[in-house]
Amino acid sequence: MRKLNFIFGSNGSGKTTVSRIVEGSGNFPDCQITWAGGSPLETRVYNKNFVENHFDAESSIKGIYTFGGNVEVAEKIKKLKGEADTIKAKLSGLRNNLSGEDGLSGKTKEREILAAQLVEDVWGAKKKFDDLDTAFTGLNKNKKNFCERFLTEASSNGATVRDISELREDAATVFSGSLAKATFLPVQDSSKISLLETSAILKKKIIGKEDVDIAALIEKLGNSDWVQQGRQYFNQLEDQCPFCQQKTDAAFRQSLEAYFDESYIADLAAIDKLLAVYTSAVRDLLTAYRVSDIVESPYLDREGFERDVAALHLALDSNVEHVMAKRKEPSAPATLTDTAPLLVAVSAHVIAANNKVKANNDTINNLAARKKDLTSQVWKRLLEDTKVIYDKFKGETGGLDKAITSLKSQIETETKKFDAKQEEIEENERRITSIKPTIDVINKLLKSFGFTNFHLAESLGGGFYEVKRSDGSDAKRTLSEGEKSFITFLYFYYLVGGSFSSSGGTNDKIVVFDDPVSSLDADILFIVCNLIKIIIAEMRTGASAIKQVFVLTHNIYFHKEVTFDKKRSADKARNDETFWVVRKSSQRSLLVRFTENPIKSSYELLWREVRQKPPSDTAIQNVMRRILEHYFKFYGGVTPEDIIAKFDGQDKMICSTLVSWVNDGSHFATDDLYMTCDLGQVDRYLEVFQRIFEESDHGGHYRMMMGDDYKALPVGDAHDTDVASEALLRSENA
Repeated sequence: MRKLNFIFGSNGSGKTTVSRIVEGSGNFPDCQITWAGGSPLETRVYNKNFVENHFDAESSIKGIYTFGGNVEVAEKIKKLKGEADTIKAKLSGLRNNLSGEDGLSGKTKEREILAAQLVEDVWGAKKKFDDLDTAFTGLNKNKKNFCERFLTEASSNGATVRDISELREDAATVFSGSLAKATFLPVQDSSKISLLETSAILKKKIIGKEDVDIAALIEKLGNSDWVQQGRQYFNQLEDQCPFCQQKTDAAFRQSLEAYFDESYIADLAAIDKLLAVYTSAVRDLLTAYRVSDIVESPYLDREGFERDVAALHLALDSNVEHVMAKRKEPSAPATLTDTAPLLVAVSAHVIAANNKVKANNDTINNLAARKKDLTSQVWKRLLEDTKVIYDKFKGETGGLDKAITSLKSQIETETKKFDAKQEEIEENERRITSIKPTIDVINKLLKSFGFTNFHLAESLGGGFYEVKRSDGSDAKRTLSEGEKSFITFLYFYYLVGGSFSSSGGTNDKIVVFDDPVSSLDADILFIVCNLIKIIIAEMRTGASAIKQVFVLTHNIYFHKEVTFDKKRSADKARNDETFWVVRKSSQRSLLVRFTENPIKSSYELLWREVRQKPPSDTAIQNVMRRILEHYFKFYGGVTPEDIIAKFDGQDKMICSTLVSWVNDGSHFATDDLYMTCDLGQVDRYLEVFQRIFEESDHGGHYRMMMGDDYKALPVGDAHDTDVASEALLRSENA
């Protein structure tokens, strides 16, 4: 819409609805108004609601405050209004920069677009963390809320950045929901085995006493262990040598006993003891590593543990065999495998499992804190993965946020200035406004236009008007429709420049005239038209408080008069005005815009309805009937019977319905012929309508009136007889 808007439409087409939408009265959920600069203006709307609200028979008429004769104060108000307009224009520019003229663009919209993109980018990055969604509890189904939390975390999260695999491992415990305290695995003391493996007896060469006479021979033969093994047989054979079967003497037994003395016996006993203790320790250790607390623990690296225990088992078995060999051949040193590294490796598995047990138990003991810490760490990982996205967003929004903050601050400052200026204007208005000047000027106009039998008077209570006869009696109930319409319009005319209160008359406003000439004769209609033109001219100066005007009417004469403008080129709309026609179909009202004044005459308006695509399914039949009635009666000499005779079959029946005015008095100028048709039937009526002109040798007129919408009829066109018959039946019953 532009500053000046002319809207033409028939009664019931929806003009008053348009005026109510602008006024903001009524309930129209499917309609909305967008204000330039985002600031709504006051509205002054003249429609039937206005008449009912201010001129009904029961209530008093509110007084209209207008300026009196104090020129100095009036000039000051004018100056203040100019200053307020300057501030308002600046405010409008700031608001447009912030939010655009429609309130949906500008810097704010740019910021919203960037924020919306961040929402999508962050939500897309979240997919990598779907298995950790417990950290995002309450946010997993709302992109916007998730992004808001993301921005909060970006500004405050100080958690350590951890690898996502570690986070997943911790989450399996902390977020599992089925935690239970675990038992520590028993730790085995293997120091005894390591100590036994380093016993000196294993390295010692155990032989008999060297100063015995047979010692030299045994040493030379190196068969000390062989002699020692044969002693048990020597004792059994009662001094008979088990090797040569010869009988020995007492001296030989004495020499053997002297060679294998107490020291030798003690060393053998030490080996026996070592073997027994070592074997027992190995057995106990390996048995301990097979208990269920260990092998069934979920915290144990079972594969690694079994592998290292198996290696230890082999080494220990080997060492036992070496000790047994030492016992069999005491003179040979025994070298055992050092199992300390293997013992450490096995023990490490137990220690690692116990560390996990401790962590599990610590987690249970402090689960809330662990969940909080892990949640922060998951967010930190997400922040790290989206650092490029976040840095880009901050870089692009940094300047915008500063600009938006600055604009809001300036708007706040300028709004305070504007409010202060408005308050000063209202204070000065109260000094010079009164309802008396309005009474005087309306009464003067009434008298000049010949309305001398009634006038306005101030009520005794003050602040209200009364309509009086010359004898002082109340005239409000006895006014004619024309008198009531005219005084109502004058009242509204001065309300446009005034106010119902002692201030506010200079506030910016929009003025709407909805069919202001009902019940007025031609002379008064012309006066009303000129008063509206004065308001339009005042608005076009740019210095008026009137910022926009709407004129709605169904009266062609009034529309032609009020839209007449000698500055308009070839009837084309000027840059500050628009022309509209409001049409009502069976479903809704439509506003159709034109680049030129669409209303030229009532006859042209009827043809415009014929050209309208799609045609009205409720009015097109009456439109065609009136065109035929007007045109053929104008030319004369064309009888309906002659026209109908040119058609056959169903076309003849359709033609008959369209020229039903043949019977004198069957239809009057105000009659409406109502026929319900679907679109196919409407098209058939339009075809017969065209043929009526062509069959009566007036096809040239049809082509002229249709203009670019003219289409030749197809040859041999036919239509379903049943459809035409049904249409005829409906028209006859209408």
